[in-house]
Amino acid sequence: MPAVNGIKCPILTLCKSPAMSRIHLLPDHLINQIAAGEVVERPANALKEIVENSIDAGADKIDIVLQQGGIKLIRVTDNGAGIAADDLPLALSRHATSKIKNLSDLERVASMGFRGEGLASIASVSRLTLSSRTLDAAHAASIRAADGEVGAVTAAAREVGTTVEVAEIYFNTPARRKFLKSDNTEYAHCLATVERIALAHPQVAFTLSHNDKSIFRLPAQDTAARVAAIIGEDFQAASLNVSAAAGELRLSGVIAKPTFAQGKSSQQYCYVNRRFVRDKVMLHAVKQAYRDVLHQQIVPAFVLFLELPADAVDVNVHPSKTEVRFRESQAVHQFIFHALHKTLAQTAAAQTVAVSNPAAALDSIFPARSDGNDAPRTPVLFRPAPYAPSSPRQSSLSLREGQDMLSAYHPFYRADDAALHALAEAEEAFRQPETTPEEELPPLGFAVAQLHEVYILAQNAAGLVLVDMHAAHERIQYEKLKQQKHAEGIVTQALLIPLSFRADHEEVATAQEHHALLKAYGFDLSVIGDTQLAIRSVPHLLIRADAVPLVQTLLREIARYGASAAAAAAENALLATLACHGSVRAGRRLTLPEMNALLRDMEATERSNQCNHGRPTWVQLALEDLDKLFLRGQ
Repeated sequence: MPAVNGIKCPILTLCKSPAMSRIHLLPDHLINQIAAGEVVERPANALKEIVENSIDAGADKIDIVLQQGGIKLIRVTDNGAGIAADDLPLALSRHATSKIKNLSDLERVASMGFRGEGLASIASVSRLTLSSRTLDAAHAASIRAADGEVGAVTAAAREVGTTVEVAEIYFNTPARRKFLKSDNTEYAHCLATVERIALAHPQVAFTLSHNDKSIFRLPAQDTAARVAAIIGEDFQAASLNVSAAAGELRLSGVIAKPTFAQGKSSQQYCYVNRRFVRDKVMLHAVKQAYRDVLHQQIVPAFVLFLELPADAVDVNVHPSKTEVRFRESQAVHQFIFHALHKTLAQTAAAQTVAVSNPAAALDSIFPARSDGNDAPRTPVLFRPAPYAPSSPRQSSLSLREGQDMLSAYHPFYRADDAALHALAEAEEAFRQPETTPEEELPPLGFAVAQLHEVYILAQNAAGLVLVDMHAAHERIQYEKLKQQKHAEGIVTQALLIPLSFRADHEEVATAQEHHALLKAYGFDLSVIGDTQLAIRSVPHLLIRADAVPLVQTLLREIARYGASAAAAAAENALLATLACHGSVRAGRRLTLPEMNALLRDMEATERSNQCNHGRPTWVQLALEDLDKLFLRGQ
């Protein structure tokens, strides 16, 4: 073995060897196992391929059984159209499919599967049994495969539909099996796979069991019920419906309110023509839509279904079929962004509550009664006696009533002239005109007090409203500044001395190709060399900003997503700062007319449910929530 400085070097020995193998064809079994490395990375991938085949077969009921996270056993039973007995061997062959026949079919494929690799790849690394029966068959047929060796077709007994049983995945490739995680981890991936498919097909009933334990039974239901069953009722309660159309593009689904504090990346579901995907264009559009309303520590939760012509999207990008490529990515990005931006604009006090379940903490503090009585309790709010909530009004104790109260507490409180004078002033401050009928009450009601010169307390038809006055006023001012800027349009400022900077080839190409788009954002760029760009004008609001890194961000996002909101975000950040400094501060005492004026402005302002940083601006506590605090009716 050669040595370098006295150290043996096996690499040199390898490089020195003149031996060179001849090109030869790989055996089919090895080809299938190589393909399995892409298609069947783990049990969840095998499960996905099988369940999607059931969907393509028209099944409306799918039963799934797992053992040891799918490593020991995956069994999927459906009531779909089934597979003819003569086609069973073909079903386990590579590049055999009923989904497409030619290139034209591939370019507008609408089925979940189409590559003809799934079952063959799974059969090459497991012990697989495929049983099926079609409607016109006298009985079912079955075929087995182990380590890629396919057996003969035999008779079997089952109803119309198909059962695929995969046992001991990767039993014949121990090196690959070592890369699998624990049973619990693999099961978590399988569960996530089933949930993703079930969300896209609520018309299909699903059952799932793991290690002989039933996990869930989902009946055929509507989309809203399926979302609540899989993601949770808390998300359902804090969600906004999305429905938009532009030409042949359709977007539907639900997105979480910006104040939904449980949002996490595992609650982000993107679908293209009912296929779950991880698409950077869609995710970036969602992120941009939330940028103006979301707290920086929170990621949005959503379930979005994008529908577009099959020939407008390429699903044949990767064997896993979770990546797609849009023919017009910029149009898709802008469509999704504007649809969500419009939906999020509805988060105003007059349309939705800021926090959907503010009393959830009360339920943990005051759990259900422990006296063994599980009968439901009627909320005090709906009891006819002893008090029935009247129309909310802004009134106060009269001076005489106040004197009586002070007299009652005479041993503890000296009713001197100063106290009586203060009480009289308070009475005058709270005095309001005639009572407003309940059906005519504004959503946020009327102010009744200011708490520690930070919060406004108001009373509406439902109960008590708490408002963070600075956060609310900050959003109001911010939206007014944005509207003013929008009305004036983008005002650009030419630079006396252009800013030149070094750019890579992709940045130069993007600047040339998207010159009109960049001008629409307020930036005039010119190419002054193979690796040099010059900034000749910028938006007037950003004249003092560091333009070079901002332009680089613009170019990078346009190259990746076909659009960018970096310039708008920089302008909005400046407007948000102005709005923050121009808003009423904590510690300032407001009069009742001022507080009521703020409430009315909140009701008329888009996105007023959250401040510029994504925090909620107001919380509604219903009377039944307050009853829990004081244990009324318990």
